[in-house]
Amino acid sequence: MTDLDLAGPGALTELSVAQAGALLRTGALTSVELVEHALRLIDAHDADLHAFVLVTREDALRRAVRADRELRAGIDRGPLHGIPYALKDILDAEGLPTTNHSRLTLDAIATEDSAVEARLRAGGGVLLGKLATYEFAFGGPSTDLPFPPAQNPWHREHIPSGSSSGAGAAVAAGFLRVAFGSDTAGSLRGPAFHCGAVGLKPTYGSVSGHGATPLAPTMDHFGPLAWTVGDAAAALQVIAGPDPRDGRTREAPVPDFLSLLTGDERGLRVGYSRSWYAADPGTLPEITEAIDRALVHLEERGAVVEECALPPYEVFDACGRIILIAEGFAVHEENLRRAPRSFGRFTYQKLMPGAGVAPDDLERAYQVRKELAAALDRRVFADHDVLITACGQTTAARVDAFGTDWPPPRLANDMQTIPFAVTGHPAMSLPLGFAGNGLPIGVQLVGRKFGEASLFRAGLALESAFGRRETRPVLP
Repeated sequence: MTDLDLAGPGALTELSVAQAGALLRTGALTSVELVEHALRLIDAHDADLHAFVLVTREDALRRAVRADRELRAGIDRGPLHGIPYALKDILDAEGLPTTNHSRLTLDAIATEDSAVEARLRAGGGVLLGKLATYEFAFGGPSTDLPFPPAQNPWHREHIPSGSSSGAGAAVAAGFLRVAFGSDTAGSLRGPAFHCGAVGLKPTYGSVSGHGATPLAPTMDHFGPLAWTVGDAAAALQVIAGPDPRDGRTREAPVPDFLSLLTGDERGLRVGYSRSWYAADPGTLPEITEAIDRALVHLEERGAVVEECALPPYEVFDACGRIILIAEGFAVHEENLRRAPRSFGRFTYQKLMPGAGVAPDDLERAYQVRKELAAALDRRVFADHDVLITACGQTTAARVDAFGTDWPPPRLANDMQTIPFAVTGHPAMSLPLGFAGNGLPIGVQLVGRKFGEASLFRAGLALESAFGRRETRPVLP
């Protein structure tokens, strides 16, 4: 055991990806120690949180041994070499089931790695297993599925949000520094927001979706959910890049995100639009106040902060929902007709309205999407590096807010993430502390297409001031 292990039970948990990587490269820490520490936490606490649907214990230890051997030999595969991670269970990993949290695919064994897993494997990362999701990344926290829904580690009477719910729970609980999932309408940013973590939806097409179960192919994004901005940047560094098997990706070099983490806000141009969230009675005053504090902090540190006029939020929302349910129904139409009772009730009820979307309506939604993306580029990103807005309007919903049918009788739609899944701009959920009920709150940062570096720059500045990265949930 290293001196770090003796410093306290949380010492390894609180090592950032960069800190752990530095220790791995000097030999002061081993990947096996990191994996064994994570496995002990999972064994002790995941029976309560249900973040994992599969733990690949033996293979993880084998990969950790290999990572240690390579690092000792001077072979360095990148920032995640030797670092444990896990995958949302819609991403294929060769030889493992991709269950999609569904009875329909419970025994579907992947014959090859997804693009995300292939890059993580090539980068020397250590896969710990598969994480809970909503059924096909779309249902809800259902109790009529093969696995129980994940719980929020800050308070188990509340959900971690979805559909990358297991990722949010696992990272917040300290099982992992980084996990990987999908975001079609907010499924990385939502769990990050409600679990007090960093959730990054990269620019559409910057990360390959090959080997991932689709939901709405023209809105599906893939990226990391991490504990800090630096962890998210390291993760994106590994998984981003073109893939000839996925025509959505573009042929362009991946920036060196880690070298751009300077923490210098001077000259950063920041836009905001209070009309989207501040006047909405559904937005907690604490969230509006947190956004105001963030804007003041950036301005005091040398950023240029200006209010912007955005198209109405409702237009983004309606456009995205039409595309989402129409494409989602098309993806699952065969099984919806052949075996409707094999779906969870929430999933079936959310997918079936897509059958009623006429082709002309869908084409109109696609046209509106182009107009909205152009409006953002013209009104915001022609003059600003980052847009700051709400990510969610309230803290995580209670589990008992969900009934047996969708939509739940007592649950408002509190997330404001769908606009940038519609337009494809990169967006990041960043924690900014806690509400009075003790649950996390945060902010959403949005950038120019392929402008993730500006998100990391602004995010690092806000995280340093307000992120409370030293505060963790108390696990039972």
